[in-house]
Amino acid sequence: MNYITDDCSSISLIPVTKSGLDDFLAGQSELTSNWVRNSNFKAKTHDFCLVPDDAGKTSMVLFGIHEKITSGFDDDSGVNDDNDAAAIWSISNLAKKLPVAVYHLDCNWDNTQQLQAMIGWGLGAYSFDFFKKDFLNQKPKPQLKVAVEQLDTINAYVDAFTLVRDLVNTPANHMMPEDLSALTQELAQQHNAQFSEVVGDELLEENYPAIHAVGRASDHPPRLIKLEWGNENDPLISLVGKGVCFDTGGLDLKPSKFMRNMKKDMGGSAHVLGLAHLIMSHKLPVRIQVLVAAADNAISGDAFRPGDIIDTRAHITVEIDNTDAEGRLVLCDALTLACESNPDLILDFATLTGAARVAVGTEIPALFSNSNQLSNEIQASSEGTGELVWPLPLHKGYRHELDSPVADLVNSTPTGYGGAITAALYLNEFVDGDKPWAHFDVMAWNTRERPGRPKGGEAMGLLVAFKYLQKKYS
Repeated sequence: MNYITDDCSSISLIPVTKSGLDDFLAGQSELTSNWVRNSNFKAKTHDFCLVPDDAGKTSMVLFGIHEKITSGFDDDSGVNDDNDAAAIWSISNLAKKLPVAVYHLDCNWDNTQQLQAMIGWGLGAYSFDFFKKDFLNQKPKPQLKVAVEQLDTINAYVDAFTLVRDLVNTPANHMMPEDLSALTQELAQQHNAQFSEVVGDELLEENYPAIHAVGRASDHPPRLIKLEWGNENDPLISLVGKGVCFDTGGLDLKPSKFMRNMKKDMGGSAHVLGLAHLIMSHKLPVRIQVLVAAADNAISGDAFRPGDIIDTRAHITVEIDNTDAEGRLVLCDALTLACESNPDLILDFATLTGAARVAVGTEIPALFSNSNQLSNEIQASSEGTGELVWPLPLHKGYRHELDSPVADLVNSTPTGYGGAITAALYLNEFVDGDKPWAHFDVMAWNTRERPGRPKGGEAMGLLVAFKYLQKKYS
């Protein structure tokens, strides 16, 4: 347990800025002041100092924070490296580094900042060790004391991130379409939601030909997974996730170095399930329809081929230029289904293109939308979250790149230029023009260790998307 609500003794966690360190020490005992100075603690962001009392026991922990947190403004402009000016990451590194004890946050931050910091503690405590032999013999961990009334909210966020991270980190031999289905069903049961799915050759009978084409070569049948929740009188939000549980690239086989982490190619589905958990936990006054297009892009005698022409749910035919551009194929059937329900909003998440990573790097989701207002509102919602999303243009001037001489569309452009944009334009072909739609092209993977964000599977844009939904629908 990372949190405790018991009325017990605890150690103060006290934030200090570089500029405020001298003033803070001026009000402390000579022992404390000398100890901190001799420890060479400069209050650099994420540094900390354990301060003893007269008996040598830890009496407080000082930790360095960015100056802007104390001004009540969390800076997510992208100017500051790692968004370290956000309260959510302020104590996230302490959860693994402090000695085992009970701690409490001791500062005059507003309630929102304190709650964010408490959430960050749980995010920083995360580790993926399910497959290690000592998993069941967990060592005691430091705990953060929180108020009883805060615990449900804190756990909702931590559990959502944990769900996304665990799903992405789980290797493909334990996370195939049927496993993703089972976990979605568990989430539905947890929140009294409705679950259904269309599996294998039923996809052809129910008109999901593109999902079937991508997944038919695998021994693990593809499927369209659906979770529905909410009051029928509330506005409907469709959450669509790419669920390619492993991507070999198909017959256009990936080089081994690019295939190594393709267990993460279902990261989009993990994101929409995590977002759904946040929505349902907070009982946001909306209806949600979660659509996960799950497949294993494998190779066999029945694998789809370059040059094939396949149908889609929208009856827009697609010529296959490259079998490694499979994510947009499974998504297009799910997006068509989403539009059929006449939703108020469609959000999709997908680990869709390497081109997006070239454009904005691995740590920033690329955002596309058919509505400038929606795009601007989502980006504005990043303020104070500790996350950054960045809009790229849905430039219709590149639409000609998707033309095929023998079908309605081609699934991949041979030039490769503007690949994230042309992929988004492909998806846009399957979204009704009057339906507000936003597409998050995410890495879903931390390539480096940062406070609160370990290497491996990661939720990216989740906080921004949920904050936007809270603002719009609460």
